[in-house]
Amino acid sequence: MDQRSKPLVIEQLSLSERILVVEQIWDSIAAEQVSLPATSKQQEELDRRLHAYRDSAVEGASWEEVKNRLGAKK
Repeated sequence: MDQRSKPLVIEQLSLSERILVVEQIWDSIAAEQVSLPATSKQQEELDRRLHAYRDSAVEGASWEEVKNRLGAKK
């Protein structure tokens, strides 16, 4: 029987083995670098945010300002 046709019994794997399987699956997905197209609603929102960013006179906050707002310790 071909290895690929044998069912994988997840419950028989240890926690660390299951994590390794998930990592291998994720790595195989990431290696393909396939981009899913945005829906029309998502594209509209991206365009809206980009226009708002470009039209804004405010450039944002420095990393120090953000950390201070979040109460991060230095």
